[in-house]
Amino acid sequence: MPVVAALSGVLAAAALASPVAASDAPPPRPVTTMWVWDNSVPREVDARGTGYAAAEPAVLAAWARDRELTTVHLSAPWAADVGAVAPWMTAAVDALRAEGVEVGVLGGDPPWLDEPHLAVWWLQAATRGRDVSHVQLDVEPWTLPGWRTDRAGIVTRWLTMLDTAKAALPEGVGLGVDVPYWLAWEPAPGGGTVAEAVLARADSVGIVTFVDHAQGRDGILALSADARAQAVAAGVPFTIGVETDTPEVAGGAEWTFGDDGTDALEAEVQVVHDALVSTPGYRGVAVQHYRTWRELAPTVP
Repeated sequence: MPVVAALSGVLAAAALASPVAASDAPPPRPVTTMWVWDNSVPREVDARGTGYAAAEPAVLAAWARDRELTTVHLSAPWAADVGAVAPWMTAAVDALRAEGVEVGVLGGDPPWLDEPHLAVWWLQAATRGRDVSHVQLDVEPWTLPGWRTDRAGIVTRWLTMLDTAKAALPEGVGLGVDVPYWLAWEPAPGGGTVAEAVLARADSVGIVTFVDHAQGRDGILALSADARAQAVAAGVPFTIGVETDTPEVAGGAEWTFGDDGTDALEAEVQVVHDALVSTPGYRGVAVQHYRTWRELAPTVP
C-alpha cells in the first residue's frame, strides 16, 4: 500500500527535474477527458456498430462542449477506414475537433501481444485521414490466463507491442496508454515497475483508479499515489480515470459511481482535483465512459 504521507516530498523532488513542470497549465475543471466506447451506427448496417443514438457526432460534440472537455478517447473498431463505421468515425472526430477537443483513437486487444503487427494495422486504419492527437491503447494484458503463470513474459510482450505501435504512429500523433494504479507496485522484468516501463514509452497515461471515493486508504488519492509519483518523475502527463458503469460490470459497487449518481461523482472528483491541481503533468479526471456517464445525468437532454 502506498505511503501517502511521503508523496508530497517525492512529487516536489520530481517536479524539479520534470520536463512537464515548466509548461504545464493546470486544468480549470476536474473532469477533462472521457472514453467513448459506442458509435451511432446500427448493428444491422455494420456488425461493428453499437447503435447508440447519443453517439451521433453532433450530440457527442455538444456533450463534450457543454462539459468543457479537452480530450476524448474515441473507440475505433478494427478496419475503421472502411464500411459504415468509417464515415461516422471521421464525422465524430471532426465534430469534436470543431469544439476544440483533442481526439484520440481508442482500442486494444490482448492477442496483439503475440502479434504486434495487428496493433499497427489497427492504428493505421484508425488514424488514416483523421485529425487525431493520439492513439490510446487499452490492451489489458492482465486479463490473459497467463498473467498468473507467466507474468514476466506477458509484460515483456506488452512492452514490445507498445514499442512497435509507437514506431508506427503517424507524425505528430502521440501514444497514450491506460495504466491501472497497481502497476506502480508490479515489478517489471529487468528492474523498476511495470508502470515505469510503460511510462518510458508513453507520451501520456490514464491512471485507471476505478474507486467511488477520493479519500481514505482505499480511496482514489491513496491508491493512485505511487503511479502519480512515477508519472511525475518520468515527466509524462496523466489523467486519473474513474468508472460510471454498473456495479455488475465494474465488479462491485465500490469500484464505480454507477450506483452513486452525478452528485457523488462531481463531489469526489472535485476532491481529487483540488488535491492534484498543482501536480506537474496532471491533466484532470477521465470518465469511463460516455454512455454510462450520460445515464448519471438525466437532467441533460
